[in-house]
Amino acid sequence: MSPCPPVPLSAQSTAAGRVLRPGTAADSVGISGVRIVLHRVGQLEQGPLDSTVSGPDGRFRFRFRADTAAIYLLSARYRGIEYFSTPVHTNPARPDTAIALVVYDTSSRAPVTLSARHLVVARPGDDGAREVLDLLVLNNAGRLTRVGPDTLGPSWVGPLPAGSEGLDLGEGDVSPDAVRRRGDSLVVSAPIAPGEKQLAVQYGLPAGLRELVLPMGDSGARINLLLEETDARVTGPLTLADSQQIQGRSFRRWTGIAGAGATIRVALPGPPRSPTAWLVALVVLLAAGLAVATWRLAPGQRRVPVPPADHGTLLEAIARLDARYAGHERDTTPEEWSAYRSRRAALKAELEAALAARDRRR
Repeated sequence: MSPCPPVPLSAQSTAAGRVLRPGTAADSVGISGVRIVLHRVGQLEQGPLDSTVSGPDGRFRFRFRADTAAIYLLSARYRGIEYFSTPVHTNPARPDTAIALVVYDTSSRAPVTLSARHLVVARPGDDGAREVLDLLVLNNAGRLTRVGPDTLGPSWVGPLPAGSEGLDLGEGDVSPDAVRRRGDSLVVSAPIAPGEKQLAVQYGLPAGLRELVLPMGDSGARINLLLEETDARVTGPLTLADSQQIQGRSFRRWTGIAGAGATIRVALPGPPRSPTAWLVALVVLLAAGLAVATWRLAPGQRRVPVPPADHGTLLEAIARLDARYAGHERDTTPEEWSAYRSRRAALKAELEAALAARDRRR
């Protein structure tokens, strides 16, 4: 028996609320003149359904006839950055009238610090090179979104290990198009909104490199360093914590807090007598409740970038994640909730990049 098609709700649904900007005190300030878009996300079609401009005190309201098979989201674009709501409640008997779309002013001087860094260094491959997985956690503790000083200037710059090569981007809170390598530095050009942002990268250590040198730069951070080679030696503000098994392979974990200006050094052993190629999936790096999306890694092999999806597909993915998890934090394990937040942030970063690319084509 084939399923019955979804039946549209007979009455109109309501989505209303305010566009808010954090003020200098505990209260937020309503922002007028911001364009808000109502998005319909369905299995067969998705796209903008309606739009309006926030009025006095930042208030807005939509009346629409909702389909039970679709999910509806709101977005507000403020100072070049897109902000999204959780799914709108579409039950006409329970109008969703307290939606808060929070936006931020921007500054090229808003402080952004590196609060944590998690590195996984693999043993050498057949060619003697090593691969490194590196998760950086940036923290904007203020009320302003950090932007570059101009269209070419970065919003954040951090050190990479001296002599490392290449750069591939994993899933994180920043669009891959906004991250690049410049010498031994990692350069981010995307705006960094208040809160924590995860940035996952992969790069290589060439064959013959006998020491990994990682300066901490201007801000310190909590460091977790996982080394597959048990005879590697670490000097700096880290201590040996334990050993961890990941997909059947053993890693020694070094941890500690590295202050500003500190340098971490790892003496790397020579190549093994019988190097073997390997393929391992790293699923979870636990540090202060953070979760990292799955990486697939092989020595000498780089990740192949996946073409970005269109904004409709990304909207649908965000909506379905929110429909599953939003409002259910108490019923979800901390690991699964953290993974949901990380995945949503990564999809949001891709969506912002897709919308920016669309705007440039117009």
